[in-house]
Amino acid sequence: QVQLVESGGGLVQPGGSLRLSCAASGRTFRSYAMGWFRQAPGKEREFVAAISGSGGTTQYADYVKGRFTISRDNAKNTVYLQMNSLKPEDTALYYCAAGVVISTTRYDYWGQGTQVAVSS
Repeated sequence: QVQLVESGGGLVQPGGSLRLSCAASGRTFRSYAMGWFRQAPGKEREFVAAISGSGGTTQYADYVKGRFTISRDNAKNTVYLQMNSLKPEDTALYYCAAGVVISTTRYDYWGQGTQVAVSS
């Protein structure tokens, strides 16, 4: 069992930056691939980024490539999402997730989410 707690969301102006964090419980954090997803009001949840257990492999959705960076610190049981050049369409509830393999879809554990709002 893995418990995930996101933090770092907030209100930011277009073009601004935020760094989201996701703290995981348990001593097996490095064995899990981690992903970030988001869900905007009235829309389905969508994949944002993922990282393998070692941190050596990453995946990004096309709409965040070049703007967002996923990373992890296995010593701190934490995964991060650095978000730069934010746009109003990035407004959503952002979730982190843990899974057996790096994937855009298959994750077993989910956090409660942290809200990101991009507005002037």
